[in-house]
Amino acid sequence: MKNTTLILGCGDIGTTLGRELLAAGHRVVGVRRHADKLAGSGIEGRAADLGDAAALAELPDADLLVYVVSADHFDEDAYRAAYPDGLRAVLAEYAGRQHAPKHVFFVSSTSVYAQQDGEVVDETSPADSAGFSGLLMREAEQALFEHALPGTVVRFSGIYGPGRDRLIRQVGEGRIAAATPAMYSNRIHRDDCAGVLAHLIGLALAGESLDELYLASDCEPTPLHEVMTWLAGQLKVEATETIQSPLRRRASKRCDNRRLLESGYRFRYPTYREGYAQVLREGGFLPTDPALS
Repeated sequence: MKNTTLILGCGDIGTTLGRELLAAGHRVVGVRRHADKLAGSGIEGRAADLGDAAALAELPDADLLVYVVSADHFDEDAYRAAYPDGLRAVLAEYAGRQHAPKHVFFVSSTSVYAQQDGEVVDETSPADSAGFSGLLMREAEQALFEHALPGTVVRFSGIYGPGRDRLIRQVGEGRIAAATPAMYSNRIHRDDCAGVLAHLIGLALAGESLDELYLASDCEPTPLHEVMTWLAGQLKVEATETIQSPLRRRASKRCDNRRLLESGYRFRYPTYREGYAQVLREGGFLPTDPALS
């Protein structure tokens, strides 16, 4: 019998994950506000408001739950509704079912860390962000840690990939982050986000013991200036403007992914170079050679 995986918040990452799981023989049900956007994907689309208990009760039983919801807006009310409140509502619904899930995965963020001076962080590091987004993510994480259903939190760093090309467009305009002070950035390709979740799901179904927390970021934390300089070289543009690093509004840290690697995961895009090369190529950003036109 097929395993049923329910993906709550089945957007870009959820849909990519769903396709991988379908290929592995799962039945996949995707929940999002507009289920028609899943048409043709092979994923069974369901529209539901996670704040509506009656709507949650109508969702099918599942062997695995993947909670990868995005907040409607970047404000405290939206984050509370999407993360601690939404996750608690889902846990309450599924814990009471006769066919309870074997495992729950909650997608969190490295925004929970407050470190900002280039420190190395891993799953054991303090996560003491004072911003509402980090605080509410931590509240949701804790709700899963303390729940009777077995669960795992996956903290993703900065996600990039097809359609997530703001940095490429900035560089294309000649705008580059300052070299000093070094502001470390951590990132993970969209396809690796799906790959990590599929990998952990596979371990759970195989009866392997999972840690309650994994930090999912690629293998090379890098100053943002270096990433943008590399992109400029690929795009063959000259830097004409130094911009204030957007990381100054958040934090500069270096994410250590050893726990994830030790679990057996191998990155499809181990550094920004492989990952952005794919985005540049697939997105049509690379300059054409006039001699080939």
